[in-house]
Amino acid sequence: MTSKRTYGDACRFAHALDLVGERWALLVVRELLLGPKRFTDLRAGLPHASPNILAERLRGLEEGAVVRKRKLPPPAGSSVYELTEWGRELEPIVTKLGAWGARSPIPPEHRAIGVDSIVLALGSLFDPEAAGDLRASYELRVGGDSFRVDVAGGEVHLARDAVDAPEARLRVPDPATMAAVLTGQMAVDEAIASGALEIEGSKQAAKRFLRLFPAPEPCVFEDAAATTAAVA
Repeated sequence: MTSKRTYGDACRFAHALDLVGERWALLVVRELLLGPKRFTDLRAGLPHASPNILAERLRGLEEGAVVRKRKLPPPAGSSVYELTEWGRELEPIVTKLGAWGARSPIPPEHRAIGVDSIVLALGSLFDPEAAGDLRASYELRVGGDSFRVDVAGGEVHLARDAVDAPEARLRVPDPATMAAVLTGQMAVDEAIASGALEIEGSKQAAKRFLRLFPAPEPCVFEDAAATTAAVA
């Protein structure tokens, strides 16, 4: 590994943290879950990570067999980073961790959210019961990026791709608008009326699509002092 730091523990959990526990490592994985990216694309998705730190994390993830680097065929010819098959097994872990974080009793400070982050949030928020036996493909366009969202068998699958004939195509100008619609800060009809949300295809299908990703209820925070006083 590029980083010499290790927990020095034979526990498999500790070994997993040796591989992906360094700061920014799991966020690099997050950025690659929807497909390969160039170094410049990763920099855009992780603007607070310095180029040197990002390069170091990528080397460590390559040495750990989580990420690989390959050169695209002509005419592109550029190099991209992508998850290995084993690295892609981190997807449900990242999704579950995101779902856990969404229920935090201590709301995070307001910060900007990236394109990949808001799309991957769909995996964390997805409600299989709301989907039922629904089988459909949708296209979500956030700014200039297109994403495919397939719902089938009570599962959702996400990819950076366009859809030829989606059940509905939803367009938002930026991740913040998508987040506002998903969390209910902006009502769907309000977003459509203002032009913040554009829909091609069935409006009813688009609304059903959005209902598949309900905002979770935050976990109730039990104040230790209050609990102690109540017991006493």
